[in-house]
Amino acid sequence: MSSPDLGKISAALAGHGLIQRGGFVVNNSDAAPDGPAGRPARSVLLVGQAGSAPWPYFLRWRAAQPADLENPLDRWSREVIGDVARKFGARAVSPSDKPYLPFQQWAMRAEGLRPSPLGILMHPAYGLWHAYRGALLFEVELEFAELREQSHLCDLCPGKPCLKSCPVDAYSEAGFAYETCLGHVRGVSGGACRTQGCLDRNACPYGLAYRYPADVQAFHMKSYASL
Repeated sequence: MSSPDLGKISAALAGHGLIQRGGFVVNNSDAAPDGPAGRPARSVLLVGQAGSAPWPYFLRWRAAQPADLENPLDRWSREVIGDVARKFGARAVSPSDKPYLPFQQWAMRAEGLRPSPLGILMHPAYGLWHAYRGALLFEVELEFAELREQSHLCDLCPGKPCLKSCPVDAYSEAGFAYETCLGHVRGVSGGACRTQGCLDRNACPYGLAYRYPADVQAFHMKSYASL
């Protein structure tokens, strides 16, 4: 079986505002998910976004869908990445697939990233303004660029404003107070969070060129809080 052309895959994804987010060859010790033909996958290629680049493509697709469509961004991602998978002989998987696949571990392995205090992986260029929308599983070994060692920006940030901006202190070194956050976002005092996004996330000083616009953040917050 011939190895797919990563350049052509990148071009296909770019037509939807998506990018390759690194990948890795599956080790013999890994619990490999099945590839497209049902054999264990040999390579995992992460697919995602930097900033809000996919947003215009998603909105055009969304305009042609029923108004009451559930989980539209997830459905769009599955459709787009699924089409690319079929074109290049891969199996497409999503972070919302059940049983859940270890996407965060895959991402750390593929790009050498580490979590921020908010749990979102900190990227050296994108900061907290990026996402993983799916992955392509191949039954052949792909050649990926060797990861270079990089500084973790959170280690270089003495003030940690991401832990000081939430009105209800939902994030702390002890973890994430999910119910406290949700209650605030849904409550009368949560207007700023509903319209502008997570205040802790917005306080991060890194990757500002990739910060999601307010309407994109509001969309994600509405989905998160089931508003």
